[in-house]
Formats: sequence, structure tokens, C-alpha cells
Amino acid sequence: MPIPLPVEISEEALDELGRELDHIYDSTIADLGAADERYIRRLIKAQRSLALGSRLVMLAGAAVRGRARQPSPGRRASSRMIGGVSMIGLGVAKIVENMEIGHNVMHGQWDWMRDPDINSVTWEWDNVCPSDQWKHGHNVVHHTWTNVMGKDRDIGYEIMRVTPKQPWNPVYLAQPVYNTLLGWLFEWGVGVHETDFNKLLKGTAQDRADQLQSLKATGAKAARQVAKDYVLWPALAGSAFVSVLVPNVGANLIRNLWSYMIIFCGHFPQGVYVFDEADVEGETRARWYVRQLLGSANIKGGAAFHLLSGNLDHQIEHHLFPDMPSNRYQRVAPRVKALCSRYGLPYNSASLSRQFGTTTLKIWRYSLPGGTDVSIDRDRVAS
Repeated sequence: MPIPLPVEISEEALDELGRELDHIYDSTIADLGAADERYIRRLIKAQRSLALGSRLVMLAGAAVRGRARQPSPGRRASSRMIGGVSMIGLGVAKIVENMEIGHNVMHGQWDWMRDPDINSVTWEWDNVCPSDQWKHGHNVVHHTWTNVMGKDRDIGYEIMRVTPKQPWNPVYLAQPVYNTLLGWLFEWGVGVHETDFNKLLKGTAQDRADQLQSLKATGAKAARQVAKDYVLWPALAGSAFVSVLVPNVGANLIRNLWSYMIIFCGHFPQGVYVFDEADVEGETRARWYVRQLLGSANIKGGAAFHLLSGNLDHQIEHHLFPDMPSNRYQRVAPRVKALCSRYGLPYNSASLSRQFGTTTLKIWRYSLPGGTDVSIDRDRVAS
């Protein structure tokens, strides 16, 4: 049975829509060149400079405090200010690395450059989740089975009820609490997302062995991340260890909360559809495109917001064209929106406050039994 559509569209019209979206993709890829290459190379250089500079400023702030056994109020204030500035700088650097660089490089968006250092095969990001696990769970599973119940493990991240299609269980009563914890500890949630704990506890011997291997790989990557941020860099400050440890913790929390908010706003706000496996049987390329349109949402924002969100404020365009370089989403978005308007399809784009507000409302509402399916609510906002 084909996926439900909000308007009647003939198969011929759907096929034409698919061809037009193919043309947007093909013409954009054919146009990639030196300007795009300069963009990613300069961005990586700037991000690494910001990360290193912020860490050096942290050490300088620790030195200011460490030079005096009983620092004056002015010196303490100066040290706190330096620590705060460096924490924000490192947090922004981690956001850019995870969102606009790591996520997009691992999608293969820059493989066309043939640079072995900026390549989906070789890139390892600043996150506790090993890149190979993330690429399988995200690129292969999520982007193939977007919002298909029983296939896409990103629906509620298997711990939350975000649609009435999910049967209610008393454990969901606590989801407003563990949703908050997930926001603060988001990289750790991503780290264990690929591990199937049901198979680990109840599966065959081979299932358990596979899941233990997954956890072992995550543990090894997490150990390296913890050592870097919470041991090695703070150790360089000597007796002022804590003065460097605290802003490192803060930088990771900044990155976690921001990543959580952007990703949830692109997948769970009001107006996003959820599908059954029967809906995608015999799915054509055109209908796959339509499922991506209906299963994603954009967030309105300016140039800085585009960068800090990894251009995932254009989540619709990202799901349509996951291996298109992200710096091109801003250009193709008006063309995609115009197609949606022409064919009567929703183009879910709204402010950050609206998308995050309705996402949070769904998480709270669906923690309780029942609930109507707001994923097919007619109240959609288009920019």
C-alpha cells in the first residue's frame, strides 16, 4: 500500500516530481567546483584553529589563577571570564565539527574531492560514537527507512514515544525526564544508539557477541574522548587541573544540547509523518522522495544558524539529497519549496521556537496513554 499523501496526486505527477527533484540534484552535483572545495577546507582550518585557540586560552586562564596562592577578587573574576570565553569557544568548535563538518563528511558529501583526509571512509569525528557505527545506523538505516515504524530506530531513539503508532507502556511516563537527560548527554545517547540492547539481553549467542563487540568499540572510542577532554588537556594545567576540566565539561554540554535541539527539531515537530512498513512496499524513487519531504522539517534561520546547525536547519533538503554538500542546501531550498507548492505538498518550515515547542509538547503528550496523531495534523507552517 503506498504512503498516505495529504493531497491527491496521480502516479504520472509523482513521477514528474521525482524527475524534477533528480534534476535539482544532478545539476547541483555537476556544478560543484573550486568554490565548494575552498569552503570546506577553510572551514576545517577555522574550526581547528578555534578549538586549539580555545584550549590554549583555557590553559592561560588556569595559569592566571595558579600564579597566586590567594588570588585577588579581580584575578578570580578575570580567570572565570577567561574560562567562560574559552568554554564557549570550544563548545562552538565542537558544534561545527560535529554538525557541519563531521556529519556531512561522513555522509560522503565531500568524497568527490578525492581527498583522503576529507573523506567519508577516513573521517573520525569528535564524538564518543565510532564513525563506522554512526554511518551504518544513520546513513544506511535512518536515511533508507526514514520514519518507518519497525525499521527506523531514530523514531524516538527507541526510548521515547513520539507518535500514537507506538503502543503505550508505563515506562513512557518518565520520558519527559529521560528526554531532558538525553539532551544533556546527547553524544552518549548517540554512542550507544547502534547497540541493540534487546538482542544483547535476549538474542542468540551470535546476536550477543555482535552487540558486545559494538559496545566494546564504543567504549574504546569513549575512553579516548574522555582521556583527551578530561585528563590530558586538564593535566597540562598542573595544579589548576580543575580550572581546565570544568570548561571542557561545559563545552561538551553546549555541543550536546545544541545538537539534540537541532536534530529533534528536524525530525519530531508537529506536521512530521510516521509510516508503517506496508506504506513503503514497492516504493518508487518518487515516493521515496515524498516520504523524505513528509518525514522531515526545516528551521528558519540566518547564515550563522545555517553554519551552527550543520545546515540541518534544511533537514528536508538533507533528507532528499543526503550526499549533496551541505553548503548547497540554501540554494536548492527555494526550488524544493516551489515544487512542494506546485504539487500541493507540505513544506514544514518554521521558527526554532515553534519546532522545538511542538517537539517538546509531543514528547510530554505521548508520555501519557492515547493521543491523536499530530504527525498528520493540518496545522503546518510554511516559510
